[in-house]
Amino acid sequence: MRFKLSRKVAAAAVAVAVASMSLAACGGSDKPSGPPKGEGQGPVAEPTSPTTVTFFSWLGNEPEMKKMAAEFHQQHPMITIKFENVPAEQAAQVLSTRIAGNNAPDVSYVNASDTADYASRGAAVDLSDYISRSDVVKPDDYVDAFKTFVTYEDKMYGLPVDGETTGLFYRTDRFAEAGIDSPPKTWDEFEADAAALTDPAQNKYGFEMFASESAYYWYPWLYQAGGDLLSADGKDILFTSDEAKKAAEFYVGLAKYSPPDYFNSNSYDGRTAFAEGDVAMYVAGAWLAGTLSDEFPGIDGKWATAPLPEGDAGCKTTIAGDALMMSEQTKVPDAAWLWMEFLSTPENIARSTYKTEGTLLPPLNSLLQGEEIVKEKPVLKGFIDLMQCGVASTVSNPKFPRIETILNDELGKAIYGDQSADEALENTANQAQAILAR
Repeated sequence: MRFKLSRKVAAAAVAVAVASMSLAACGGSDKPSGPPKGEGQGPVAEPTSPTTVTFFSWLGNEPEMKKMAAEFHQQHPMITIKFENVPAEQAAQVLSTRIAGNNAPDVSYVNASDTADYASRGAAVDLSDYISRSDVVKPDDYVDAFKTFVTYEDKMYGLPVDGETTGLFYRTDRFAEAGIDSPPKTWDEFEADAAALTDPAQNKYGFEMFASESAYYWYPWLYQAGGDLLSADGKDILFTSDEAKKAAEFYVGLAKYSPPDYFNSNSYDGRTAFAEGDVAMYVAGAWLAGTLSDEFPGIDGKWATAPLPEGDAGCKTTIAGDALMMSEQTKVPDAAWLWMEFLSTPENIARSTYKTEGTLLPPLNSLLQGEEIVKEKPVLKGFIDLMQCGVASTVSNPKFPRIETILNDELGKAIYGDQSADEALENTANQAQAILAR
């Protein structure tokens, strides 16, 4: 089973912070050494001698990935894919250690939002030349937010391969018991429903939230309020605006409708409270739809999905996903590109997303707008619609993951009631200014 993206998000802030420090500690130049990779004319040619491409990911043991590697070898008999597997929650730290030790894999499967950090430190290959020579990779076909994730200084350093949006899951049986006939469409409706569905004496709650993922799940409310994290150039902090404070106060206030015992959990482990009916509303990525069907078939027909309730700025949601990245240290860049290009065909992206047992989404507009995806996975319809509302929360700034770690901690304290939402934002901003000034 694929690793759940939301669980990866829970560890991402810490992992990326470690990755950033490790990369910085390696002492390497921000400029790549050696000749530029990808220069040439026309499609990239097959190597003339046997070549091995190392592929770093948490997918190498999956049957479909093994099948694709075998198919690739048939098409490119001179190239063999060597899988280098690592648990997803350890991937960022292990990869940064290997980069620092000058032992990076040729191609890595990374959190898409980490790409700019690697690129800013000279650890990733600028793929512009390769993309310009490809008949497969079409930058305009990528969902804008995903393209933002992998772009640094106006150049693409990664190829998005899968993703998800964040939407609302709700227990239709709990709603019916409370006399609520439809999911909430506004913030006011959401809070009113959460209150009506909460009865601590019966261990019943309207919503579920997690201090360990407080920043990531605050972002939709921030964007819906008309706020943002940083300015477009990444130099100025925007998350202390009136809009941001309104969103933080509303979001933190939802803690009173959430089970306190789950504050220290995460959105993957906390799924059991929703499955057992103790929680009526749950905000999560599209991954949860597949998980509920696979792990809790007994509640089929008792839950449904809907877009997040909208704020003043309309439809906005968070977006997350994975991307392929080529290491600047690779000695076989052309062969590495051919593997990345193969995995990036629309057919293979479909095979690794909605055609699996899971419910990940493809990052390609052509697939999202096609009829096949809804026929394969009808439950994804709402999440597909939300793709165009997705916001790349890291604003492609390599310094932001360190700020996000602080923001997550501070908002977590507010959820526990140790400080106000305003204090959480101000405390983060004070530390963030110093990070941006470095």
